Amino acid sequence: MKLLDGVVHKTPLDVQKLITQKHDRELWNNLTLLGRNEFLCWITSAKKQETRERRIQRTIEDIQKGKRRPCCFAGCPHRKTSL
Repeated sequence: MKLLDGVVHKTPLDVQKLITQKHDRELWNNLTLLGRNEFLCWITSAKKQETRERRIQRTIEDIQKGKRRPCCFAGCPHRKTSL
């Protein structure tokens, strides 16, 4: 099952490789387009690789808990506000 992308951000390979469980992939794909985009922007905005990996793991944990967007993230600055 392919992981769906966000509005602006494509799902990077490292995210695809870490979201491996079928249930987690279904949870990911059931997020809204904007929800996926917010998680992807939050993950890809990390400056250090270890931060990026930690954010991917946190994303998996959050979607398993039913969260639809990353906590304490101001939002994706890369998308137009009209979307």
